Amino acid sequence: MALEQKLSLKLAQKLVMTPSLQQAIKLLQMTRMELQTVVAQELVENPVLEEGDETFETETTDEEDEETAETQPEETATDELDHQESMDDIDLDAYFNDYLEGSTGPSVFESREAPPLENTLTREPDLYDHLLWQLHMTEVSARQREIAELIIGNLDPDGFLVASTEELQLMGWQEGPGEAYTAEEVLDALRLIQSFDPPGVACKDLRESLTRQLDARGEPEDSLVRRVIDEAWDLFLKRQFQPIARKLEIPLAELEPVIESLRGLQLRPGRKFSTERTHYVEPDVHIAKISGKYVILLNDDGMPRLRISNAYRRMLRNMVNDGKEADARQFIKEKLRSAVWLIKSLDQRQRTIYKVSDSIVRQQQAFLERGIEYLRPMVLRDVADDIGMHESTVSRVVSNKYMHTPRGLFPMKFFFHSGIDREYGSDISSLTVKGKIQHLIQEEDAKRPLSDSELTRMLQREGINIARRTVAKYRDELGVPSSTNRKQVF
Repeated sequence: MALEQKLSLKLAQKLVMTPSLQQAIKLLQMTRMELQTVVAQELVENPVLEEGDETFETETTDEEDEETAETQPEETATDELDHQESMDDIDLDAYFNDYLEGSTGPSVFESREAPPLENTLTREPDLYDHLLWQLHMTEVSARQREIAELIIGNLDPDGFLVASTEELQLMGWQEGPGEAYTAEEVLDALRLIQSFDPPGVACKDLRESLTRQLDARGEPEDSLVRRVIDEAWDLFLKRQFQPIARKLEIPLAELEPVIESLRGLQLRPGRKFSTERTHYVEPDVHIAKISGKYVILLNDDGMPRLRISNAYRRMLRNMVNDGKEADARQFIKEKLRSAVWLIKSLDQRQRTIYKVSDSIVRQQQAFLERGIEYLRPMVLRDVADDIGMHESTVSRVVSNKYMHTPRGLFPMKFFFHSGIDREYGSDISSLTVKGKIQHLIQEEDAKRPLSDSELTRMLQREGINIARRTVAKYRDELGVPSSTNRKQVF
């Protein structure tokens, strides 16, 4: 059977995303900070774009500019570009004010005061820096310092040691078989690190860390606090104070100062050296109530108003589409097309965010008026059907964006959640159920905390059909410990 080559014509339909649509989708899911970075970069790379207050000039499309350039008579084209009109708009005296002799502006040779040295730090010292500083201030041998630095490098951010003694010994083989660390050398270096500030650092578990903190405090060896840690540790973790009192053969009242003393110890020794900083959120949408109606205000602070440069538009009209100006004309046309796409995409982004925000406000108006108990269940499809857009578009809009309302600052995803059936009335929001659980726990008796089963029965008496495992899941999401850990004896 012989193989042959042949051509065939096939007609098919398929969905193709244009570059402008791809850009619009990409900009839609960006945060304001990311969007500002993209716009600033485009202003640098695209000479056709410029920042200005007038936006009506940006409505001209690249097809209109091309039509204008093609209808221009050929005899008006010149071999050189005339920039005289553009240069007339520049104030050269103000532009070179800093460099003209005798001017009142600062000179390029003027010596300026440098900022303080402490303001040049790129980050605050963390736990590792603090321990290394103490190590370098201690007189130890080079080998012991090497092992100590290895131990510090194997601490987690809370200050606990995550490597065993055997693993630390094996790390010494990197320098050769004859340079392996011995167990005694590792333990000596470990005791050195444990003597540093903060107390309780470089321990393998919480029990050892609390013991080291008691040593640093000067607690006597036969104290009741040490007996609780040494003899009743498992019971202490479960907060079973009466069994602890029976095991130690002491009255229950004597445990109260012991528990208060243990509460003063650090469960995470390295926490105070954490370098995590507060992340400030700037809302994308403001909801204000004006004359009894909720008004949506889009936050465009810091966003430059873009427009197309008139100089390049005039330059494009005066160019001909042949000769040595053809490449320059094509370059300006591409940059002009890119600028128009960006401006239209930014405008479309703002319109879409407004539509989604307006739909959220209309459907959650009861929440804005009365609070979390009146938050209604809502999913992305509800908003998508309301504004006539695809569900994925709504998902991109609410991603990484925040809304400032009279009830507080919320992520836009906060308003989308599932509902729970009720025996009477409409479905209730899962966030409302979480609020009820948190309220019940806050009102409970600390000596007799409510269990998950009791919380379930109380919610079911209100007509909320919910399972115990769902209550336990919501309680964990709220960061509330179990009833056993919430129980207080004293």
